Amino acid sequence: MSDIALHLVLLLVLAAFVAGFIDSIAGGGGLIAIPALLLAGFPPVDALGTNKLQGLFGSGSAALHYARNGQVDVTRQLPWAALALLMSAGGALVATRIPGDALRLALPFVLIAIAAYFALKPNMNDVDRAQRIGPAAFGISVVPLVGFYDGAFGPGTGSFLMLAFVSLAGYGVLKATAHTKFLNFATNIGGFAVFAAVGAVSWKVGLAMGAAQFLGARIGSGLAMKNGARLIKPLLVLTCVALAARLLVDPANPLRIMLGV
Repeated sequence: MSDIALHLVLLLVLAAFVAGFIDSIAGGGGLIAIPALLLAGFPPVDALGTNKLQGLFGSGSAALHYARNGQVDVTRQLPWAALALLMSAGGALVATRIPGDALRLALPFVLIAIAAYFALKPNMNDVDRAQRIGPAAFGISVVPLVGFYDGAFGPGTGSFLMLAFVSLAGYGVLKATAHTKFLNFATNIGGFAVFAAVGAVSWKVGLAMGAAQFLGARIGSGLAMKNGARLIKPLLVLTCVALAARLLVDPANPLRIMLGV
């Protein structure tokens, strides 16, 4: 894709900025970046790999901004970030060998359920609440599962982490968002390493998009810390619904194929 037209690069950069902004607050940046890459003519594998490269800048920018403002205890989270990285790399390695149809079939409905949880649950704010499982149990159960999923498939990873941090770890919405981006940065590294190793990354386009992702994520994370749950909660609900709709209208979705539509 080295001969991609300048106007397409500019559109991809704009898409990356918007994706970085949205992703730093509520996740779902891939909902914008991956379709944009596909529309620009990238093969699916190259689109996934290039998305991982540019996503590193967005998730890294947001994670750094949250950590600098005291929303993440980096030292305590490093072991779980390392585990997430390794599991994401493992997921990417076996991505071509697992049946993806079941995931594609179930994912839209799971995302709608997550949206309903955040929309309807009362007292969903920035105040921490009682933990349902301890940090160690969370780290050895949720982190590897979500890490593997992000490497193998990807869409909705941020939403799954947000739900886990709020419902299981007892975090307030802002704190959950900050920890989600920290772990998502680690999973992006793991997945990117595998795609880069097999040559499925467009470096020039990915780096240009990455710069825009970094800026968008910086602005988005700043707004999230300023407004907290008032901004994060509705945007998370909208993102989950939009991602579910995007998956349902995809002609390759197994449900559409089963129903003949």
